[in-house]
Amino acid sequence: MTPPTDTVLRVTDRIITRSETSRAAYLKRMEAARIKGPARAHLSCSGQAHAYAASGPDKDRLSEVSAGNLGIVTTYNDMLSAHQPFERFPELIRAAAREVGGTAQVAGGVPAMCDGVTQGEAGMELSLFSRDVIALAASVALSHNTFDAAVFLGVCDKIVPGLVIAAQAFGHLPAVFLPAGPMQSGMPNDEKSKVRQQFAAGECRRDRLMEAEMAAYHGPGTCTFYGTANTNQMLMEFMGLHLPGASFVHPNTDLRDALTREGAKRALNLSALGNDYTPVCSILDEKAFVNGIVGLNATGGSTNLLIHLVAMARAGGIVLDWQDFSDLSEVTPLMARVYPNGLADVNHFHAAGGLGYMIGELLGAGLLHADTRTIAGTGLEHYTQEPRYADGTLSWRAGAGESLNEKILRPAKVPFQPTGGLKRLTGSLGTAVIKVSAVAPEHQVVEAPARVFHDQGEVNAAFKAGELTGDLVVVVRFQGPKANGMPELHSLTPILSILQGRGQKVALVTDGRMSGASGKVPAAIHVCPEAVDGGPIAQLQDGDLVRVDAVAGVLEILAEGVADRLVATPDLTANQAGTGRELFATFRNTVSAATAGATIFGG
Repeated sequence: MTPPTDTVLRVTDRIITRSETSRAAYLKRMEAARIKGPARAHLSCSGQAHAYAASGPDKDRLSEVSAGNLGIVTTYNDMLSAHQPFERFPELIRAAAREVGGTAQVAGGVPAMCDGVTQGEAGMELSLFSRDVIALAASVALSHNTFDAAVFLGVCDKIVPGLVIAAQAFGHLPAVFLPAGPMQSGMPNDEKSKVRQQFAAGECRRDRLMEAEMAAYHGPGTCTFYGTANTNQMLMEFMGLHLPGASFVHPNTDLRDALTREGAKRALNLSALGNDYTPVCSILDEKAFVNGIVGLNATGGSTNLLIHLVAMARAGGIVLDWQDFSDLSEVTPLMARVYPNGLADVNHFHAAGGLGYMIGELLGAGLLHADTRTIAGTGLEHYTQEPRYADGTLSWRAGAGESLNEKILRPAKVPFQPTGGLKRLTGSLGTAVIKVSAVAPEHQVVEAPARVFHDQGEVNAAFKAGELTGDLVVVVRFQGPKANGMPELHSLTPILSILQGRGQKVALVTDGRMSGASGKVPAAIHVCPEAVDGGPIAQLQDGDLVRVDAVAGVLEILAEGVADRLVATPDLTANQAGTGRELFATFRNTVSAATAGATIFGG
């Protein structure tokens, strides 16, 4: 394998230095937990009886405390397509555990919400906070302290990051993440997007929109575009918490079931009672997070991970900042074109060679740390292999040595573009991030008058009234984590795309999130300080000249006297109640800035 490049080493070293104190404290806690040994041995007989009372055929084996007990943390529900397949997983896992002399119990369920359902609705204001709720709920599940390893069943946007945060709280235990896989391909994503734009422009009826959406989202599994959910799956392979090649295998297939069973067995083998003790704290180190950031850049992944990876890392005492992402982006080639960055979906990407091919290419280019520990063993080269299931046997073999479709997946030396497309922006308007992997070069610099709004509904009303004319920077503020939970503003995508398609220069600036589906319109998002903290974005007025420059990394107010103005103070009471929002006041009051992961957890 090619040694890591100077940039990869430099960024890794500064993360290690920056994290030295907090990482050492975290590892000390994990070592203290480890030396206590298998947890059940320390429970009282009464406590153990409570834990084993309903375990049926596993009761005697559990009471012996000599075989590993596997905790299952599940996000199963049958409303969400990505999580419905998990209904079958616990029985598969229990049976697999018994085959190797162990046991498995469902430790607990955690919530799983879908941003696709809540887009533009009040429920979206709970979406980001659900990540930390998931971490708390998973910690409650594992707090019974009766488990020697854990498997985590989760896929989508805030769910995997929340589960990773919890896994690190119990970092002395092994953790294996078991995905459900993507749904079969339906209506092509670009066709669906066209119908959405037609509906936004009043060119088609709602029944046509509904028909298109149902044709796109039509069965069990993850949505097939490359948003946050599928970016999560990519990260779990690049960071070594999935079995190799597990991310994009369809639900309810023989191969998916075999991978689920093998994941359970692997988790028990990695426990202190197994043959290859590998706690999650030894997998998720600084090098693993650098590998994850490189994967994010190489695939053109979701902007949401600029928040989630920071929060995930901090749970293990590792301190990332957005400059790390930007610097690694500068040396990481964009190797994939998957919708919204191209026409293909994740099934096409997987068929073209997928993550195994990408990891092999990036290892060869010296852009990944090859020596990381993973659930598959030491060395990221395990993840260049792909699984096969034949004649009742699961095995791995060398993956595609070349791209099978260079319209979707290209070699590292001949990429779609030389950089990953994630950029940190700084200037008099604050700091922000922008994703330009799908933004044409002629749209990457916009200097235009601001049009200021306080929610996306106001933008929609102005669009329908024909007010959004000429070149403009659409500013949507008071959308940060402290203001209203930082909802995604994905419903703005069709409107902004229409304006850009008319020949207008247009950009978005917001202290909110855009989406894992950020697309062709330049969007400076996650602006810090947010408006509710009195950031400069709260002093902007209609007509102020603003420059969004993704090439130079600049986010500037070009108007005079803006800093002398009073900050805007809108009435946010409507965001504080209804749809459960009143229960999340503590989250809004304690959440950190987006630059620190927008989390309620300190560190």
